[in-house]
Amino acid sequence: MSHDDALAQLVGGTAKVLSEKELAEKLKEGRPLRIKLGVDPTAPDIHFGHTVPLEKLRQFQELGHQAVLIIGDFTATVGDPTGRSTARPPLTREEVLANAETYTEQAFKILDREKTEVVFNGEWFRTMTYEEVLKLNARVTMQQMLQREDFKERVAKGQEVRLHEIQYPIMQGWDSVEVRSDVEIGGTDQLFNILVGRDLQKEEGMPQQVVMLMPLLEGLDGVKKMSKSSHNYIGVSEAPGEMYGKLMSVSDDLMDRYYLLLLGEARDASSHPMEAKKALAQKLVSRYHDDAAGEAARADWDLRFSKRDLNAADLPELAAADLNGKTITEVAAYVFKEAFSMEKSNGELRKQFITTGAVQLEGEKLSDPQAVFAGEAGQILRLSKKQSVRLS
Repeated sequence: MSHDDALAQLVGGTAKVLSEKELAEKLKEGRPLRIKLGVDPTAPDIHFGHTVPLEKLRQFQELGHQAVLIIGDFTATVGDPTGRSTARPPLTREEVLANAETYTEQAFKILDREKTEVVFNGEWFRTMTYEEVLKLNARVTMQQMLQREDFKERVAKGQEVRLHEIQYPIMQGWDSVEVRSDVEIGGTDQLFNILVGRDLQKEEGMPQQVVMLMPLLEGLDGVKKMSKSSHNYIGVSEAPGEMYGKLMSVSDDLMDRYYLLLLGEARDASSHPMEAKKALAQKLVSRYHDDAAGEAARADWDLRFSKRDLNAADLPELAAADLNGKTITEVAAYVFKEAFSMEKSNGELRKQFITTGAVQLEGEKLSDPQAVFAGEAGQILRLSKKQSVRLS
């Protein structure tokens, strides 16, 4: 591949690159570049939002560059303050290492394990003397740190900013010095931290890393950033059928974003949107499971929704006892959250699902929001054309 073609591929799907000219110059050096991605394993599982920078790192790998995955076993105990209104709850190193094990296993569903250099930043931070920490802090001013939007907002609102949080951008920046990164990949919310890395590299007499920012992936609602706290996520380790079903629930506009950011390709404009969505869902299930799982998930979805044979379909199960006695509105909210990790407001449930007749028990419409639900084991409760559960 020519340098121009490689550059076009690598900047594709990014939100910002600082700068494309610098990246082009590095590519022309004709050596494997060191591409850094740092992750703090604050939870054991990753969702599709986490995979966006991993996919970009994989692109670099496929072009012959060196992927450097930094596991923040030290920084995770501090907690990234980015986008936070309060300090993160501290984690023990044991918790972080346990999370790191499952986190990396899931990351290697994307990355080539044999071509990935995995390092833990505790290797250098845990050996630092207090004198070395003070010298590192002396390179950055308080005014610089308080230029961060999240810090600035918290100070303006009279909310506390803990001193250990101010250390975080410095530590992330020092990681770039330690691994001699040529490019650092991160979300758009990581711009400040990555720029600190450039400054520290310059002070050390090193070439400065290129900043490559990836968009933050919208969740299933198409509005908020994908996250577990917003209940709008798709987990990398979710069952094939559940993963496929969630992907089929996204809007056409969001489908185009998922094609670009999760697969690195544009959808076939000549294909019908429904067919394109099925193809997207099958490709992603196959990527995180295998081809057989992708084919089976698609066949099951067609059985349930294209052929309307719900009795033969593999549906999520919920206990009837957990639903009986609740109002139809409460039942719908509970099922969306528990079975499909989706949060719906009462108003949205009433207007879009209940009063329209979409919510049905064994084909009987449950259109009164305040009616009391009474279901039995073996019955099928349908919330919409795409979401149904079997009662147990």
